[in-house]
Amino acid sequence: MKKILILGAGIYQVPLITTAKKLGYYTIVASIPGKYPGFALADKVYYVDTTDADKLEEIALAEGISGVCVSGTDVCIPAQGKLCDRLGLTGPAEQAAVRAQDKLLMKDAFRENGVRTAYYEYVDISDSNPVQVCERIGYPVIFKAVDSSGSRGITKVNRAEEIPYAVKAVRDNTRSDHYLVEKYLTGSEFGAQACVKNGELKFILPHGDYVFQGDTGVPIGHFAPYEIGDEIIEDCKRQLTLAVGALGIDNCAINADFILCEGKTYVLEIGARAGATGLVEMTSLYYGFDYYEKIIQLCMGEEVDFTPVLEHPQPNVTMLFCSQRSGRVKEIDTSAVTPDERIISLSFDVEPGDSVRKFRKGPDRFGMIVTVGDTVEEAKQVMERAMAQVNVVLE
Repeated sequence: MKKILILGAGIYQVPLITTAKKLGYYTIVASIPGKYPGFALADKVYYVDTTDADKLEEIALAEGISGVCVSGTDVCIPAQGKLCDRLGLTGPAEQAAVRAQDKLLMKDAFRENGVRTAYYEYVDISDSNPVQVCERIGYPVIFKAVDSSGSRGITKVNRAEEIPYAVKAVRDNTRSDHYLVEKYLTGSEFGAQACVKNGELKFILPHGDYVFQGDTGVPIGHFAPYEIGDEIIEDCKRQLTLAVGALGIDNCAINADFILCEGKTYVLEIGARAGATGLVEMTSLYYGFDYYEKIIQLCMGEEVDFTPVLEHPQPNVTMLFCSQRSGRVKEIDTSAVTPDERIISLSFDVEPGDSVRKFRKGPDRFGMIVTVGDTVEEAKQVMERAMAQVNVVLE
């Protein structure tokens, strides 16, 4: 039986684990200790920091793994790249993985290779009040930790008085000695899922985003198809192709964030892994294949066919359950939800007795719903009705 090493045991790694087991692979999960649901599902668990490439290599060699897989998180991508290089596994090379995880290296590569992106400047972590940088760029600006994911350490700053809060948010969410300050672009945020194999982009799926405005815009849901006009879609695809080439990413899923500003697509960032917040589920429904299976087969060095199964793409919507306040869950009642075959999935990450946080960042989610329809609007209506019928009681 072939063995697969999955980095992380959180809610976004659970489908990787269950799908890998369904495909007949022996699943090994590596993660720091914590209350992570993936631990109970894996065949074997190692409690280790997923950024520790040397320790992960020891595990990989001892277990004789055939592939290493990542989804929904960026922090372990460089370690994945090192394993792929050192052990000859299929996946992003270390140098490309580092560029895909470090936002400064990423932006530098974009600038050098003609990718359209927001103006930015590098700031040393010791600079606690980079007023001159912000004034030079022009408010509003975005402070970004270069090595985080899930929108951690990213804060919009409208005026000088807000800088100390943004600096603290960066410092609390980075291991790096630097961060970014970039121009805040006004427009419509959207994204794309893609996959690259042997230097060829096998598909590019632009999608719409539902965005929560916290410290910065945080995606809480997605939908496909995204009807923004053929010219903009083609511009999006050109910019993504340039961005993938600039970073040198290969043999992995791609998660891209864009903003449409004054009729042009700007690349905010891309990741060398599939997106979170239901994006793999969205892609699977849209094309009719199990995208988790494709991701796993790719990293295991198997032949992968990305041909859409559906003659006509399936419009669908994914949305997170988010709380307006922190508290302990007393009850989750779904008995009033109208039965509807268009509700593909309605799931919760918590149960009575667990705590939830007031939503500010992606990891604050406590559940997710996935719906389909003949149109995106129909799928959205099904989603909104079902969410309104769920009763979550907090103590």
